[in-house]
Amino acid sequence: MVKVIWAPSAIEDVNAIADYISRDSPDHASLFVARLINSVDQLENFPLSGRIIPEIGNELCREIIYGSYRIMYKIVDEGIWITGIVHHAMKWEP
Repeated sequence: MVKVIWAPSAIEDVNAIADYISRDSPDHASLFVARLINSVDQLENFPLSGRIIPEIGNELCREIIYGSYRIMYKIVDEGIWITGIVHHAMKWEP
């Protein structure tokens, strides 16, 4: 089992998404965040389950997709670093 660590930048991303969703529905925002975090739990047992981030092409830099969001992570000695969460419509550059 691998340890999953959230980078401060990824936590900021989650908070920004929750703030945006809560403008329409605070309950939906809470549910969305809970499910997003749940989707990351699989990485503890299956760290390679995400696809390689196409823009990077490094086997250790991967992402899982949750809804319209790309949850990006990096495999390191300490475990899995969740590095950021980006909406798929946003142009993202490494």
